This record gives sequence, structure tokens and C-alpha cells, in this order.
Amino acid sequence: MQHKAGQGRADRVPFAVTVIIVTVLILSLGDALIKFTSGAFAIWQIFVLRSLIVLPVLAGLLWWTARDALSLPPSLGWAVLRSVLLVGMWIAYYLALPRLDLSVAAAVYYTLPIFITLFSALLIGDRISPLGWAAVLLGFFGVLLILRPDASDFNPYALLPLVAAILYALAMILTRTRCRNVHPLMLSLLLNISFVVAGLVATAAIALSVTDPREGFLLGPWAAMGFGEWVAMALLACAILVGSVGAAIAYQNAPPAVIGTFDFGYVAFALVWGLVFFAEVPDIWSLIGMTLIVMAGVMVLRQ
Repeated sequence: MQHKAGQGRADRVPFAVTVIIVTVLILSLGDALIKFTSGAFAIWQIFVLRSLIVLPVLAGLLWWTARDALSLPPSLGWAVLRSVLLVGMWIAYYLALPRLDLSVAAAVYYTLPIFITLFSALLIGDRISPLGWAAVLLGFFGVLLILRPDASDFNPYALLPLVAAILYALAMILTRTRCRNVHPLMLSLLLNISFVVAGLVATAAIALSVTDPREGFLLGPWAAMGFGEWVAMALLACAILVGSVGAAIAYQNAPPAVIGTFDFGYVAFALVWGLVFFAEVPDIWSLIGMTLIVMAGVMVLRQ
């Protein structure tokens, strides 16, 4: 793939690959915790409290390591749009977790390299080789095997990780092309501010709604916070801190199609956590679909 989005800074591919692997390891553990606690917390409570824990840490890191980056970036509008896309991505993905096996949600979500490849061609002029197009088709077939839209056991919630993948791919293209020179900690700061705003707005809208009863991960009331709940929230804050900073660093330092492929480590980690924590064993068709999606990602890398 011939990348045309360089902005005067050399890529550091080995460094970026290492960062994304560590990032998806931590994120996969955080998402397993989200699935585990989805019956206890409302999604908006997680958004607000988790990010309120993270924001002072990010501000302190910026003050300590990159004080000049505390000013608003010239590409503020693009950075805000990136944050909005990522908030939408996390909403879609988190809403799927209580209804799907963690490994199935991860596999559908990790059609991500396919969308990054397509958007790289459409939006930033990357050339897709015949192998790249073959990967797109193979990945699409893998998704069909997992979703099985004509089967009686089709789960419409499986479409939500697909929406999340599209939103994430668009956000990472923006990271590479429009926000490459914005400090990763500033990108993370803007993202977590967006989480707080989205969570507070949604909580207020639900509280003002006349619809009763309000329950569940999307519409339920905030849970009372004891010691165990604060520990869980602190762990989720650590995961989103590593995830938001790590993804920004990785996609700023290597082509999106390359990092998107190594992003696939999340699928393997999710399969392990699903088995260890939830005793989830995907059926044979889902396993075949996951394998095809991973193969498609490897093909994207080879092109």
C-alpha cells in the first residue's frame, strides 16, 4: 500500500505495532469488565465516572511532559469530530456486549481493517492491490458466517459491533490525516471530555423522560457506589486511559492499514477472556468466521 498522507514525520512502525498490541490487551480486559458489570452500571454512569477519574491524570501528564500541548490545537474541529466518532463507537460496542459472547462481538468489530482499507482508498488516496480487495471480500464472508442473517438464531445486536467498526475506522483515518500532529494526550483529553458531556446529557434526558420503568444498561439509573464499585470504575479508567492514548500514538506513527491489522490481537484476547471469565465457547460457524476475518486482516498487511 502506498501511503500519501505523510506530514513531514517519519513512521515508526515497530514502535507503533508494540503500542497497539499492549493497547488491545488492556482494552480487551476492560471490555470484559464492562460485560461483567453491565448488570450493575448504566453505560452513561461508566462514561462520566470513568472519564472524571482519567481527566485529572491526563491534565497532569500534559502539564508534566508537554506543557505547550495544553493549548487548543489548530485542528480542534477535526479532533472534536474524532472524539464524537469514538464516543459513538463505544456506545455501539458496549451496548452489544451484554447480548453477545465477547469473542463474537470482538470478531464482528474487527472487520475494522477492512473498513480502514476501504476508507484509506476513498478518503486519503491509498492504492488497494488485488490482494487487498480479496481480503475485503474474505472478511465480508467471515462476517456473514458470524451474523448468519437468514438463520433463525440471528442476533440483531451483532450489527452493533459492525457500526462500531465503521465509526472507529473513520476516527483513525482522521487521526492519521487531520490530527497527526496533535499530542496524543490532548486527543485523549478531548475524548474523555466528550465522554463526560455525552454521559451527562444522556443521563439528564433519561431523568426527564416520562417513560417508565427505566432499566437496563442503556436506560437504567445510576448505581450506588461502594468500595467494590469504585475499584471497578478505577480499573475501567485505567483501561480507557491506556486505550485512548495508545491508539492515538499507534495510528500517528504508522499507516492505518498496518496498525489496523495488529489491532486484531484484540480478537485473540477476547476469545481467551470469554472462555476464562464467562465460559463462552463460540460455535463452529462463528469460529470459522473469526478465522476468515483474521486471515483477511493478515492479507491487508501483506498488500
